[in-house]
Amino acid sequence: MTENFLKKEFIGLPVRILQSTDKSLEGIKGEIIDETKNMLIIETDRGIKKIAKEIAKFEIDGKIVEGKKIKYRPEDRIRKIK
Repeated sequence: MTENFLKKEFIGLPVRILQSTDKSLEGIKGEIIDETKNMLIIETDRGIKKIAKEIAKFEIDGKIVEGKKIKYRPEDRIRKIK
């Protein structure tokens, strides 16, 4: 995965939770509708889910992303990820 992808806007991209410390979240998929420093807000078939970045590994637009690596405000992530 290229670092350039981590600097992109995630809102509007498809997402799936691959792993989580909360096993009930694994497999959830949908579209990212908002992002904060600590959470991804995902619209799923069963409503809106707020997922903490810290506890999960995501597949965003076909690329695997460790939540801990993107634990920044979206506007800060662009500058901080090297």
